[in-house]
Amino acid sequence: MRMVDLITKKRDGGKLSKEEVSFFVQGYTRGDIPDYQASAFLMTVYFNGMTEEETAWLTEEMANSGETFDLSSIAGKKVDKHSTGGVGDKITLITGPLVASIGIPVAKMSGRGLGHTGGTLDKLESFKGFSIDLSREQFMGLVNENKLAVAGQTGNLAPADKKLYALRDVTGTVNTIPLIASSIMSKKLASGAEAIVLDVKTGSGAFMKSLDESRQLAETMVKIGNNLGRQTVAVITDMNQPLGFEIGNSNEVKEAIQVLSGEKITDLREISVELATHMALLAGKFATYEEARAHLEACLDDGTALAAFRTFIGAQGGDTALVDNPELFPQADYHIEVKAPAAGFVHSIDAEGIGTAAMYLGAGRATKDDDIDHAVGITLMKKQGDAVQEGETIAVLHARDAEAADSRNKVLESYTINEEHIEKMTLIYDVIS
Repeated sequence: MRMVDLITKKRDGGKLSKEEVSFFVQGYTRGDIPDYQASAFLMTVYFNGMTEEETAWLTEEMANSGETFDLSSIAGKKVDKHSTGGVGDKITLITGPLVASIGIPVAKMSGRGLGHTGGTLDKLESFKGFSIDLSREQFMGLVNENKLAVAGQTGNLAPADKKLYALRDVTGTVNTIPLIASSIMSKKLASGAEAIVLDVKTGSGAFMKSLDESRQLAETMVKIGNNLGRQTVAVITDMNQPLGFEIGNSNEVKEAIQVLSGEKITDLREISVELATHMALLAGKFATYEEARAHLEACLDDGTALAAFRTFIGAQGGDTALVDNPELFPQADYHIEVKAPAAGFVHSIDAEGIGTAAMYLGAGRATKDDDIDHAVGITLMKKQGDAVQEGETIAVLHARDAEAADSRNKVLESYTINEEHIEKMTLIYDVIS
């Protein structure tokens, strides 16, 4: 078998066999196939796509290219949740303990954020002492004991994906559905979950900007999961404005604690409960959607979910005093108000722009080696559909710099204020199962 033949076959619209897909993934991971041939192959996929079977085979080979996790020693059906990413996305901090609070094991392996704000691991490290470096035995033991653990991804988890993504990033082949879907799902499969709920974001702050693209990605990932023996559901949710009111690491943790304490921050609570409901259904915990949702809502309102969160933080070495006293989290030196330039209604908030403003403050990483400042961030005082007066505060920057001019200007650019009233946006667009 020769790589040039696979490139030619795919260039001409042919369908690869499972053996040919395996030859490519294994050969490139080992270093037997050079970058120039792998780049040519990726470009043929970019233009000609892949069949459902080809995409499933690609995902499976990538998942099996390195270390895989066997979670069979954890009691119960393991359900994972994955988000395609967005601004203010602290949903995992809510769904994890919420689902764990009803006895469903959540064994979560996560990566660090590279972009606007930190990832789940960065947010959790706002808790002094919190450890993400768990041995396999520690990880399994914590899930068995508390139904929830979050650890950093091992460096050898789906190495083919890591190598291929780096190549896609420099060859203009990132934005194609089969390659995006196989990248996400290969890591989920390697992590060992039996069922997967996908939070597929759509809108200005999402990877997929249009609803049609988001639906296509969701459908592709659900087919991959189901074809490879994992029950998979995708929920398409809005990312045309940031989730909740807080952007930044410790600020987002504090807001997650508010939701876990029963506060009704509409978008965060609605999306978290929706995802948790589907996780509970896949785990076989309830017979109907209505029964599962009502039970999970009660767990938020009666303190059960917050108690599970407190236990989880303490079990991984975090300071649980911060759960009950969030004012103890690190604080920024300056709090700078951003004023509305005109009266009217907030028509839109460019989520990506707000995320960039947060990154300027130090809440995110421009490169993988950048340090995260857990204290800085942005609080949105007005969201889409809200009325504002000229000079009224629309956002507050939490900064180390008394001016923070770049962030302030970016926030102003991100808000669109018009005279006409506008309805609030849809939060959940579709469920693909």
